[in-house]
Formats: sequence, structure tokens, C-alpha cells
Amino acid sequence: MSQHRQHHTSPASPSSSPSSSPSASESASEFVGVEFWDSRYRESDRIWSGDANAVLVREAADLAPGRALDLGCGEGADAVWLARRGWQVTGTDISGVALERAAGHAADAGVGDRIDWQRHDLAESFPAGEFDLVSACFLHSFGDFPRDRILRSAASAVAPGGILLIAGHAGWPSWQKDSRPEADFPTPDEVVAQLELPEGGWELLLAEEHERVQNQPDGRPGTRTDNAVKVRRLR
Repeated sequence: MSQHRQHHTSPASPSSSPSSSPSASESASEFVGVEFWDSRYRESDRIWSGDANAVLVREAADLAPGRALDLGCGEGADAVWLARRGWQVTGTDISGVALERAAGHAADAGVGDRIDWQRHDLAESFPAGEFDLVSACFLHSFGDFPRDRILRSAASAVAPGGILLIAGHAGWPSWQKDSRPEADFPTPDEVVAQLELPEGGWELLLAEEHERVQNQPDGRPGTRTDNAVKVRRLR
């Protein structure tokens, strides 16, 4: 993630999901702070695939470019993809290491001037402004992470006529054996309910689960079920 993407910011694309999860013997509080995610990104030069999330590509490809907010932007793949398509993007993550890396990728892609990188622990602060697209892809974390409250803030940041796109894991990957009981994987209907959208103010465009192939840590293919919610603000 960060707060990933939270990726806590957990990052990132489905292919960029963490290869393993903390063991049950480890304290959940160790996995929600800046230090943890900075350390996680320092483990290698690239944590995620570098490809934009498939859900974002599918659901945003036909949208007219405007202002976009990428929550839990990680190493910046989604933000760079949007900027290349003409969007003016704000990318936010809990990890300064991730944001520095993302800025480098954006510069290499020639879109550095189209992306404003902001460091936020979304449990404590949220980017200002209204956006035509707010994307929250795989915004998962362990511990006391107020994902539902953050997603309500995300909805509040959508401009009239704009889109809120939420992608998340529906459960542990097929090979994960040490699953943590406190982990929360809400269904699409639960995500919609948690948003507490005012009646008549939003249009539900998508609420679905889908299974995809994801390689295990040893490289063998496995499976994972994800879900996606897409809503449009009417007023």
C-alpha cells in the first residue's frame, strides 16, 4: 500500500498487492504508521508492478480528464497513468519514501508537472479540494484503520458529476494461511452502505466482485478475489 496501497497507505494495483501479511504473533499496531511503510518501501527499489490498477484502467479510460485524487498512491503508477491521459492529479500516501519514488517515476514519464504529491496519514488528514475523480484502490491496512471514515471523506471530495472509484480485496489470497482475524474485507454492498451517501444524490454504477490470478511469493500462480464500487455524484 500503501496506507496502500495505506496501500495504509497500502499501495496499489492488484498486481502490486503485498506478497505476504504480518503473522498473527505480530502486533497490529506495528503496521499502521509512517515508520512501517517507509521501511516497507526501502526493502527494494520497486515494491509494486509499475502498472496502473486494472480496475482504474477499465473504469476511468472513457472519463473526460479533469482533477483526480489518488488515495494511497504508493509508487505512483495510477497517478502517472491518469496524468498521461490529461488529468491533473493529486497523489497522496503515508510514506515519504513512496512519494519520492513516485515523483521520480512521474518525471521519467514526462508528467511531473501534472501531479501534486502530498504526504497524508489519511487517518489524521485529508487533501483539500474537490475532484472529478477520486480513486481509492486497495486502501487496506492492519490495526485500527478507519477505512470507512476515510472513504466517506473521499465521497465528500467528489465534485458534482464526478466519480468515486473504490477497489478492495474481498479476502485473503488462495495461499494465505496465517490470516488475521481483525482484518476487514467488506463486500461491495457493505462498502456502499459504509459510504452513507444521501438518497438521490448519487448514482450507483458498479458494485461487483471478481476473481483474478495473482502470483504467489514463490512465483506459482494463485488466485485472489477483489471487489469494486463506482458511484457518480449527481449534485
